[in-house]
Amino acid sequence: MLDTLYNGFAGLVGTLNDLMYSYVLIILLLAAGLYFTIRSKGVQLRLLGESVRVVSEKSGDTKAVSAFEALMVSTASRVGTGNIVGVANAIAIGGYGSVFWMWLIALVGGATAFVESTLAQIYKKRSVKGGSYGGPSYYIQSAIGSRALGVVFAVALIVTYAVGFNMLASFNLIDSMSSYHFYDTLVTASGAHLLPIIGGALLALLVGICIFGNGNRIVKVTGVLVPVMGVLYIIMALIVMVLNAGMLPEVLRRIFVGAFDFKAIFGGAAGFGSSALMQGIKRGLYSNEAGVGSAPNAAAAADVSHPVKQGLVQMLSVFIDTILVCTATAMMCLCTGIEPSESLKGAPFVQASLEQTFGAAGPYFITIALLLFAFTTLLGNLFYCEGCLNYIAGRTISHRQLNVFHAFACIVVFIGAQMKFGLVWDIADVLMGIMALINLPVILRLGGTAMRALSDYMKQRREGRDPVFKAKNIALKEKTDYWN
Repeated sequence: MLDTLYNGFAGLVGTLNDLMYSYVLIILLLAAGLYFTIRSKGVQLRLLGESVRVVSEKSGDTKAVSAFEALMVSTASRVGTGNIVGVANAIAIGGYGSVFWMWLIALVGGATAFVESTLAQIYKKRSVKGGSYGGPSYYIQSAIGSRALGVVFAVALIVTYAVGFNMLASFNLIDSMSSYHFYDTLVTASGAHLLPIIGGALLALLVGICIFGNGNRIVKVTGVLVPVMGVLYIIMALIVMVLNAGMLPEVLRRIFVGAFDFKAIFGGAAGFGSSALMQGIKRGLYSNEAGVGSAPNAAAAADVSHPVKQGLVQMLSVFIDTILVCTATAMMCLCTGIEPSESLKGAPFVQASLEQTFGAAGPYFITIALLLFAFTTLLGNLFYCEGCLNYIAGRTISHRQLNVFHAFACIVVFIGAQMKFGLVWDIADVLMGIMALINLPVILRLGGTAMRALSDYMKQRREGRDPVFKAKNIALKEKTDYWN
């Protein structure tokens, strides 16, 4: 009976997933990215150097979140298990061409990320304790005039990040251990694996120890772990590429050929769901989250003199995530000569590739990397959720209420470790898709405000000034809580 219900639910979620990404989200994501790219005159490339400059600026308020700390929180959520396991899945299912479509969605998505985070800064609220907060729910209410839609988005984000994404991060970490000998030796009398139970409980305990505190602790922990894990991971990828340099030309050739192969684009007999196009866009979106509406929650907390500065910083986060970290995973997988296949999907593909180069030490490195990626993802995700809980309540929720939510989040982490591959990925994709379907039409409608802010910023930069924003500079009709 339970198996029948599980299979029925899994089939329903899988069908919904295919419908959303086959017909709606692919068109909406690419259209929004291209529209903002054209309208901003390629801001993601034109001002890439400027984004690197502004990320190093320090906040004037030592208690406020700096531009760099906001970048680390959003990157902690973006750079996660999806950068390892998600990329490996896309290649294993969709082939070499998936990498190209991941690159494309990141390239156009940079402009989308710029717009949504700039809007979050423009419409952010001033905290009574100092600093600021905001996100899509706030710009939906302030600029669109609908608190109801803002609440719907906040609920969608909480369910997506506290349930969908956190279950997936937990699952991916435990799944990375399935290739080790001890995984099959730790079983019950009935043959059930014990590692998901033990590992899930330990991970839930570690998360609980960290989150039963305030939001600043999350900022500080992720601020330390994200740069370390990202740099180490990219260094390892570079070593693999250097040791297998002779494979690079062929790998790049197959990426571009596969991307425009008719069968790769439309999936052939396996269907559109397994196509290079769909896999690349789904995994690219899951990885960099451009347009989903998550990063603006971190962007709004940054203390900057002009909203565009944080838009540029979050745009940079998309490049760090996909162009650097996802490409690192792709090259580690493909430069070793192991052919992609669906039987290798998930962490085993990356582990097999590193084992080919480094021997037995390779898989252990991936497991350690996944532990760091999963842990920082879990913390960054919950940081977003707390802001949305406050929005729904219309006030800062009590410490007791927050502890109840944290306890629930820890239980979800444990449950995620027990899930099956197909269902846990489909749940995450569907929930993420719902967020994007709410946020993208809103930022398309409000994009003109972000473009006027960009023009104001560039005007002040050309005058040799450090840009300072005032709402009247862009003739903003809506009253803003922070910039008037």
